[in-house]
Amino acid sequence: MADPRPVTVTATENGATTSAATLRDAREQEVEEDEHEMQYGANHVIHLFVPVSLCMAMVVITMNTITFYSKNGGRHLIYTPFVKDTESIGEQALMSFGNAIVMLGVVIFMTSLLIVFYKYRCYKVIHGWLILSSFLLLFCFTTMYTHEVMKFYDISLSTVSVGFFLMNFGVLGMMCVHWKGPLRLQQFYLITISALMALVFIKYLPEWTVWPVLAVISIWDLVAVLSPRGPLRILVETAQERNESIFPALIYSSGVMYPYILLGMAEEIAIEPSNVQQGNGPEPSTSDSTLLSENSSPEKKRNKVKRIAVPPPPTAASTSENRVTSEVAYTEFQTQRPQSSSNSRIVEEKGVKLGLGDFIFYSVLVGKASSYFDWNTTVACYIAILVGLCFTLLLLAVFKRALPALPISIFAGLIFYFSTRWIVTPFVSELTRRQIIY
Repeated sequence: MADPRPVTVTATENGATTSAATLRDAREQEVEEDEHEMQYGANHVIHLFVPVSLCMAMVVITMNTITFYSKNGGRHLIYTPFVKDTESIGEQALMSFGNAIVMLGVVIFMTSLLIVFYKYRCYKVIHGWLILSSFLLLFCFTTMYTHEVMKFYDISLSTVSVGFFLMNFGVLGMMCVHWKGPLRLQQFYLITISALMALVFIKYLPEWTVWPVLAVISIWDLVAVLSPRGPLRILVETAQERNESIFPALIYSSGVMYPYILLGMAEEIAIEPSNVQQGNGPEPSTSDSTLLSENSSPEKKRNKVKRIAVPPPPTAASTSENRVTSEVAYTEFQTQRPQSSSNSRIVEEKGVKLGLGDFIFYSVLVGKASSYFDWNTTVACYIAILVGLCFTLLLLAVFKRALPALPISIFAGLIFYFSTRWIVTPFVSELTRRQIIY
């Protein structure tokens, strides 16, 4: 009888050779994917700059053409109670910070309420809340905006025509934001919603309250995202534990319409199991046939789980150990998601996710700066916001975790605003007056 040991040694050597080759292939693939991610990330930075610029441009153009939004007419938001007319700079500063603290309290309360609803799975309440907000913006605020535009440009249309247009505009927006629709159309409505909300804030916030509000909201954004007990971090953590996505009305995505709550990059590729050759061993589990990369985790950095399925060694004496090593995984920690039974197609989720609140407050800063008709200050704030956003994306690439997008851009914008308006603009005006420069 032939000794089976030489066959076993050959099988082991074949398994080791296959594992080594697979290891080299995996490393080469990782290098190629890193190079691809650099190009892909730069592409999506541009895709993010364009909508942010469009949103700010819509607000700036409106502020410089329609006087309705640059004058509040003595009316203010209900959560800005300190609106006394005074010439004292000290009193104005105290009232502004008081209004900012009140607004921050409202934001904290509403965010905590959202967390409680989500924690106890009150999804219908949350969806109703978001649908009501979108309804007010897409119907009521759009009607007000359209009325002011038609009045400024002296456009005469029948009430029936305007009502028909606004009804179709609002219904289509509700469908794209809360149900499904073309990506470009959804992005258009999200940008429009952000611009309308920014215009409302600019109009109804007291004169000096805007700047403290931007500062305290940016600090709150930093705490809410990075603090271990921050509400936004709890929300994301809970969503990941339940393998759920966050609500689409809160997020702008440069990729497909599967949203996350914070600024981050995501990619998910589901591969059909039948496309992978199987050996004589048992079929891999559902999680083994899925390639995941850059999953956000509140406690740890975003990781990559890279799996390469290869056929087992073509010998009859392949052991269970060879079958286990036929699939090589490089991972810091493994994150599993349930996979639907119908996985016959490839689903990719790529892109930078930016919260609509970031769009709103960027536009508030630039729009308020443009309300003084000082283009030096407006352009300086615009550049500061884009540079801050670019720096935030750089930190995102380094730390590979969800980061707040407001603090760097807003504080850079505030610094540029006050330095340009109080130092650069008077200096340039004096040079022009003396005809030193033209």
